[in-house]
Amino acid sequence: MWKKKSYFVVSLSLLIACAVWSQMGAFLVHILFGVNIKANFFKFCFSLFKEGTVYYFAVITLLNIVIVHSVLNTIFKIAEQFLLSRKLIQKLSVAKNDEKTTLMNEKFKHVNNKILVVNTDEPLAFTVGFRHPFIVFSTGLLELLDVDELEAVVEHESFHQKYYHPLVIFILQLISQALWFVPLTKWCYKNYKIMSELLADEHAINKMGTELSISAALLKLIKYCCADNTAPVRVHFSNEAVNYRLMQLVDPHETIPLRADFTTIIVSIYALLILLGMTIVIV
Repeated sequence: MWKKKSYFVVSLSLLIACAVWSQMGAFLVHILFGVNIKANFFKFCFSLFKEGTVYYFAVITLLNIVIVHSVLNTIFKIAEQFLLSRKLIQKLSVAKNDEKTTLMNEKFKHVNNKILVVNTDEPLAFTVGFRHPFIVFSTGLLELLDVDELEAVVEHESFHQKYYHPLVIFILQLISQALWFVPLTKWCYKNYKIMSELLADEHAINKMGTELSISAALLKLIKYCCADNTAPVRVHFSNEAVNYRLMQLVDPHETIPLRADFTTIIVSIYALLILLGMTIVIV
């Protein structure tokens, strides 16, 4: 169930992005190279107003701001993520516990040497990396969990690593921030993060044959955070959809609705209809 819904959310976000970005690209080609492209929404907006009028310059300014903001925001976020990823990997390398990293990779060989253990008392478990994602555990986490709980967390994170969830989530985040005027893209981004966690929990339950181990691990991390006066969302392993995950663990067969609110749907449909409608008119 969650796999089909996650595919739908990703497809919807990519479809919206392709539709809008293709229009922006066509308009930029027209502006920069003088290529006459008929089916272009942004070019059509200019044609609705007489050249030299206040409204004409207002529309030009507004549309240019939207396009420039989207382009610059996308470039900035990609560059920022690249620098942050390099900085994080450097910090992880410095904090690496060689002995426990070797032991963990020998114990869980199916992860293909993709586990890194770092020295810190804070219990951490997360997957990082785009091209070659790997799993990060802290020594604090290894001390906190028992054998079965640790195995369940490994299965959970290995699912994120296998399906490149860090990369998919980043792409959806990029789309939601660049296309802020289509609220459905933000809904897709937020809900895919929830679905990816539910899918990873479901995978861990299937591998372990019971939901007890993953449930106990999640509850221990929440309890640790509360005792440390820190919100549960600060823990990477439990940082998304804690309530949804607990609901699924209590009753795996219960349907959990993840619906977009009415305003989000209406505003998004309205924005896309204007874009596509104007394109049809031009053709």
